[in-house]
Amino acid sequence: MIKLNKSAVHEILNQIIECEMAGVVRYAHSSLMITGPYRKPIVEFLQDQANESLRHALQAGELITGFGGHPSQKISFIRESNDHSVLTILQESLEHEEFAVSIYRKLLEIVRDESVMLEEYARAQIGMEEQHALEIEKMLRDFS
Repeated sequence: MIKLNKSAVHEILNQIIECEMAGVVRYAHSSLMITGPYRKPIVEFLQDQANESLRHALQAGELITGFGGHPSQKISFIRESNDHSVLTILQESLEHEEFAVSIYRKLLEIVRDESVMLEEYARAQIGMEEQHALEIEKMLRDFS
C-alpha cells in the first residue's frame, strides 16, 4: 500500500507540469529566433526539446490524475532577456534544464522509500534533464 503524502506529490508534479510547459514555450520560441549558418541543427535541437517538454508535462499530468489530483493549467515564469543570440538562448536553456532538475529532485526526496514507481520516474527524469544540460554545455563550449 502506497503511503504517500499525495497532496505534496500533486504539488510537485504540478510544478513539473508548469516547468515543462514553460519549456515548450521557451524552446519553441527560441527555435524561431535562431539565425545564422548553424541555424538548422540548433532549430532541430530546440524543437525536439519543445516536443520532449510536452511529453514530460503530459506524463506528470497522467501521474497526478492517477493519484486523484488535478493537473495545473499554468506555466512557470519564463525569463527572457530579449537577446536572441545563440549564446544567450543556449545559456537560458541551460538554466531552464537546471531548474527542471531541481524540481524532479524535490519529487525524489519526498517519494524516496515510499513509492518505487515514483522514485524510478523521478530518477529517470533527472537523468534525462541532466543529459540535456550536458548537451547544452557541450554546445556552449564553442562560445568560451
